[in-house]
Amino acid sequence: MAEPPSAKRKREAKDGENGDAESQGEGPGAGTFPLAEISVRKVLRESARDKTIFLHGQVNSASGDGTDAVVILEKTPFQEENIAELLKKHTKLQLQMSNDIYSTYHLYLPPELNEIKTTVVYPATEKHLQKYLRQELSLIQETGEDYKKITLPFIESQSFSIQWVYNILEKKAEADRIIYENPDPAHGFVLIPDLKWNQKQVDDLYLIAICHCRGIKSLRDLTAEHLPLLKNISREGKEAIVKRFGIGGAQLRVYLHYQPSYYHLHVHFTALGYDAPGCTVERAHLLSDVIDHLERDSQYYQKCTLTFALRADEPLLKKFQEAGRV
Repeated sequence: MAEPPSAKRKREAKDGENGDAESQGEGPGAGTFPLAEISVRKVLRESARDKTIFLHGQVNSASGDGTDAVVILEKTPFQEENIAELLKKHTKLQLQMSNDIYSTYHLYLPPELNEIKTTVVYPATEKHLQKYLRQELSLIQETGEDYKKITLPFIESQSFSIQWVYNILEKKAEADRIIYENPDPAHGFVLIPDLKWNQKQVDDLYLIAICHCRGIKSLRDLTAEHLPLLKNISREGKEAIVKRFGIGGAQLRVYLHYQPSYYHLHVHFTALGYDAPGCTVERAHLLSDVIDHLERDSQYYQKCTLTFALRADEPLLKKFQEAGRV
């Protein structure tokens, strides 16, 4: 689905991907954003593979001042039930190349079959613009001591607002989107579709389990004490997904991010065949492996070395550089 810009903005303005971005400012609603009036200032990033482009735009106010916005345009996946209609209702088939049995065409579709998912961050801050700008990455190998001396003090020094997470847990926002809930305050969670997923097909299924327990910032905080919570998320999350979407546990990738995009424990559920953002080895940690490590050693994640990538503009990278760890 082309999710409402207001919903995405809500997630974009407060989260702060390591402090910079999934923030959630309150701006105009989905039906009021003046997309036709936006002036494109710069292409922040584009991906031919993902058929996505990230734009820095400005919306002129009545006073003539421009308010920054990030607009993300993404081609939506094909839907199997629409294929027959798509082939029959094309407005033009334009030949591009023909060679023996092979030929390529441009197929032009009517608007109702040519949807573009449009995500808006508005008003956008400089941090949002930097988040979506293509930048070089550096690989960090964070030891347990590095976390205590560098990462944790950095996290505690920042004002990463996660009020939007609490709004979901308290049913103040997105309550109608909750797929499943275990209300136990210590070992419970809510399961909700990620806004990257349009819910029109299961090939790119993507849900998030957000734990009710507050104060668990990331993988680094987990001990054997949290095994009941993690096992509930694994078992009940899979049961809810197979019941609702018909996708069994063996067809799911269930994992945590480190570093996470926001510092409140959450677990990702994606279709195994979907190359989801952030599922690469330098960021994703399978929940089954996390449970196994904690069963073997309650302090595993306080002691182990964790590897992750940081963008060139991220303040945490500067902290590692200043400490001589990069």
